[in-house]
Amino acid sequence: MPTRCSWATTPLSISYHDEEWGVPVHDDTRLFEFLILEGAQAGLSWETILRKRDNYRAVFDGFNPNKVAKYDQRKIAALLNDVRIIRNQLKINSAVTNAIAFLQVKREFGSFDEYVWRFVDGKPLRRKPGQPIAARTEVSDALSKDLIKRGFKFVGSTICYSFMQAVGMVNDHDSKCFRYREV
Repeated sequence: MPTRCSWATTPLSISYHDEEWGVPVHDDTRLFEFLILEGAQAGLSWETILRKRDNYRAVFDGFNPNKVAKYDQRKIAALLNDVRIIRNQLKINSAVTNAIAFLQVKREFGSFDEYVWRFVDGKPLRRKPGQPIAARTEVSDALSKDLIKRGFKFVGSTICYSFMQAVGMVNDHDSKCFRYREV
């Protein structure tokens, strides 16, 4: 049995850990998905979000930012009544707000990928062996500050750092984890 990061303990978290977490993502739709899911996770466990991720994909039109940006009050009300997702008005409203801001960033930089990866000079940061996992860093502080300036919501530094971990902008696998060298 391979050695994994200590947080990967359930079948769902093990699968996520082994196949996705920390793998560099450069697809704008996937980046948008992780941005929305990390915001939805605020105050909850990532396991809760993983269990609901397919539901989120279904009700948020595959995380197509062009569609989410056009959600009206009727669609938002339907989402607030949908038991398959986290029914928090601020989080749902932020998904729409973030879709609009996301599209503005894409227009300015050509892609969200170009924008977000410049915070790490285009290559993943790597945690040094023995160094504890951070909740936030100077880089996540800078990303958070810039996203907020651009109108994004639910993008505090801790959420941004979790986003960076998820999309591979930082490799936070434990140095003893079999994925540490793979990603």
